[in-house]
Amino acid sequence: MTDDCYAHPRLAAIYDALDPDRSDLALYLGMAQEFGVGRVLDIGCGTGVFALLLAERGIDVVGVDPAAGSLDVARAKPGGERVHWILGDATALPALRVDLATMTANVAQGIVDPPAWRTTLRAAFDALRPGGRLAFETRVPAARAWERWTREHSHRETAVPGVGTVTSWVEVLDVSPPMVTFRWTYRFAADGRTLTSDSTLRFREREEVEQDLVSHGYVLEEVRDAPDRPGREFVFVARRP
Repeated sequence: MTDDCYAHPRLAAIYDALDPDRSDLALYLGMAQEFGVGRVLDIGCGTGVFALLLAERGIDVVGVDPAAGSLDVARAKPGGERVHWILGDATALPALRVDLATMTANVAQGIVDPPAWRTTLRAAFDALRPGGRLAFETRVPAARAWERWTREHSHRETAVPGVGTVTSWVEVLDVSPPMVTFRWTYRFAADGRTLTSDSTLRFREREEVEQDLVSHGYVLEEVRDAPDRPGREFVFVARRP
């Protein structure tokens, strides 16, 4: 099941407006330049922000996501025709040979089921050319990010063009390490409707991820820090030999 915040048409349409700061993507744009990539597979592309930034730079991009609502938003954006969008998870990919595969933001943590995680790593490996890289991030469990996921810290009102004011906040429902489940609530002032979206993330330790990568044939090149969130993220860069 895909979380409603990505799949529900009304929530997918306001996702970018509620999360406008995508400075986290600078790290991945820098990698694309650093590695001199010509083709990228964006796993869990969502509303297409990163895929479209790459396409603007002349990079051939394949974006895959299981949320139809998010892909509809991505396709409708300026430049959307430059990206090859695929509805589904990594198992839905055609035969590819890409220079870089990415899972930005919460994508890797959102794959909580161990078999699905292994399948995703295997599918990314198969899509990479020899020498191609997989890059993704996951939160450092010891930083306990979920302790800041409270209504007090997250409550905000956002004026969304064409929609009106949307009030939103997050609350944690359950902490059972390595799993954390939380709920976003969205209240639309225009008609008074309230929608909710429940999500679960898996907080993997660095050693676990490193072992998973090696067991799927990757060579771990490095584990970087996220410049915009120092000490709070593991950023893995692994290569297909």
